[in-house]
Amino acid sequence: MKNYESLVKKIFPVFAMLLAISLFPVFLKNNYYLTIGCQAMLYCIVALGLNFIVGMSGMMTLGTGAVYGLGAYTSALLSTKLGVNPWLALIPVLVMGWLIGKGLGFPSLRVQFVYFSLVTIAFNEIVRNLLTNLEFTGSGTGVRNIPPYSIFGFEFNTQLRSYYLIFAFLVVFIIIALRIAKSKWRRAFIAVKDNPEALEVSGINVSSVKITAFTLSSIFGCVAGALYAHFNRYITPSTFTTDLSISFVVMLIIGGLGNFWGCILGAYVVAFLPQLLRSAGTSYKLIYAVLMMLAVILFPNGIMSDIRRSVGKLINNGKGFSKGGGIGENRTGN
Repeated sequence: MKNYESLVKKIFPVFAMLLAISLFPVFLKNNYYLTIGCQAMLYCIVALGLNFIVGMSGMMTLGTGAVYGLGAYTSALLSTKLGVNPWLALIPVLVMGWLIGKGLGFPSLRVQFVYFSLVTIAFNEIVRNLLTNLEFTGSGTGVRNIPPYSIFGFEFNTQLRSYYLIFAFLVVFIIIALRIAKSKWRRAFIAVKDNPEALEVSGINVSSVKITAFTLSSIFGCVAGALYAHFNRYITPSTFTTDLSISFVVMLIIGGLGNFWGCILGAYVVAFLPQLLRSAGTSYKLIYAVLMMLAVILFPNGIMSDIRRSVGKLINNGKGFSKGGGIGENRTGN
């Protein structure tokens, strides 16, 4: 019975969250909000990957916007310039993610803390400037007329169709992230943050663990970028800025660093909150910044950790109530 209850507790959050996301178009049929919903799911994929670096391994990277952009441009250019099928273009996108992970992982072996953050900021700006100035990338005008994904002639060329395609990818990446979170790699990533010296003494190569974290994160980010390119059908370098990289980190901080479900919650907060505040006019950015600051102050461990703590208390109180046998007895017991 205990094993059954434990299994239900593990599966129920996954099922409930995926069910809510899948039913989102049913309740909000507005195409604008469907577009934001697609963007939120793409952010979820990026945040799940970034969590391996920032949340688990404790290395602050501010170059994820460039990773997202390189994934988008790789798939977009292959599809528009060479006529490669978008599905086949995912293979070079995965290779691009692997290369970025290896390339960004090596500086983390030599520089740490704020210095490493500066390296990743420089990487983001270098990529953005290259995308802006190189002719084959479309320069500042970007890439247009990017074809949508299609299966046997069925094109994912509307917001609703794209929504469920991205949702399918999100499910796959959630499963992958969960598998990694249950494996030895999660413990290795956390050990890199907490006690790298002990990890070395145990015979585990810290350098390999760091590079693996960056590689996983970059693959997640590049695939999300490719999905964005074929969903939006038009990309421009001005999208993939350092501000976007900071937003990805904010998602983790708001949801809870290292918290799997916090990544998803934080992605939805960052995607939807600015849109909901636009009715405030030109002041919406100020209001958004104040709300983010308050969230960090009030929930230093992330919103999800406080939600889980509150749910845990309710469950424990419910058990105490049922065991107590009556209202009066439960009241005196507390």
